[in-house]
Amino acid sequence: MNDHSRIFNMLSGLIGHAPSQAPLPEPPDDNFQPGTDQLLATAGAACDVGDQIPDLIATVRAVESMYVEWQRHMRAGLKQSQTQPVPLYERTRLFRVYENTVIPGLFHTAEYAAAIFRFWNTFLDIPNDVDEAVAARMDRQHILYAGRRRFSFVLEEQTLYTRVGDVSAMAGQLDRLLAVMTLPRISLGIIPASAERHCLTQRSFWIFDEERVEVEGVSAGLDITQPREIALHAKAFALLQQSAVHGQAARELIQRAMTDRARNLTAVSMKSPAGRCRHSRRIQPPPPDRPRQCALAAAVRPGVSTAGGGAGAVVASVAM
Repeated sequence: MNDHSRIFNMLSGLIGHAPSQAPLPEPPDDNFQPGTDQLLATAGAACDVGDQIPDLIATVRAVESMYVEWQRHMRAGLKQSQTQPVPLYERTRLFRVYENTVIPGLFHTAEYAAAIFRFWNTFLDIPNDVDEAVAARMDRQHILYAGRRRFSFVLEEQTLYTRVGDVSAMAGQLDRLLAVMTLPRISLGIIPASAERHCLTQRSFWIFDEERVEVEGVSAGLDITQPREIALHAKAFALLQQSAVHGQAARELIQRAMTDRARNLTAVSMKSPAGRCRHSRRIQPPPPDRPRQCALAAAVRPGVSTAGGGAGAVVASVAM
């Protein structure tokens, strides 16, 4: 059985009709690749359901349009992925955003965004236009301050800890998060890791008014426009909000993440030989038989110690 026949039999089963005993027309040559519309029309005629083919073709086209393959979409580079959605962002009045792994793009610092784009550039093996993509993402953030828009974000606590970029990039990003959550048009909720769950979801998603839902995967994204599916995502978002904390409680989670990261950085530094050496010099008390030197003596006679300890003794004494 050729592919043409297999597709026909599959469609016949989906439509609910037994396959016709009449053979399907054979392709004119081995290289013939029938289009989707032609296959559906052929199957409909064989199943005697020709009146349903227009609706079925429309449904298939809608499915094809909602599936956005990243490598194809970004074959010209990452910048296009940042500029193409601008009209949708501009006309949206209510954003509802759920993120479970990283900070949302509308809140990114340039350093954080660059780290994310570098990953996708390598992962998808596409032209390198990271700097242009970062600039486009930064420019897109103007919608946070313009127009009559409202933004409701729900983040998992994990987003505060997912390592993106270096230590400086993470510190700056968390600080930026504290700043943007003070904007009156932004509602930011964070779901603590130990919070009671009212909804279990597997992917992040963005809801644009009642018009569209965008869901991103590893190899492709989905643009959902079916009203019933949009309604289900809105219901899920409302349940996620019930698990989130807001205001001061959310700020405390961010500040705790910043403190934990700083503490972990100190611990890692202390494990290195250089770190242990610096710490030892910082806390080592002076020998009991060596008088403490004052800052004035060090300034007047730099590098000289009355105890015979040389320059090192003076520096250690001044630092005490």
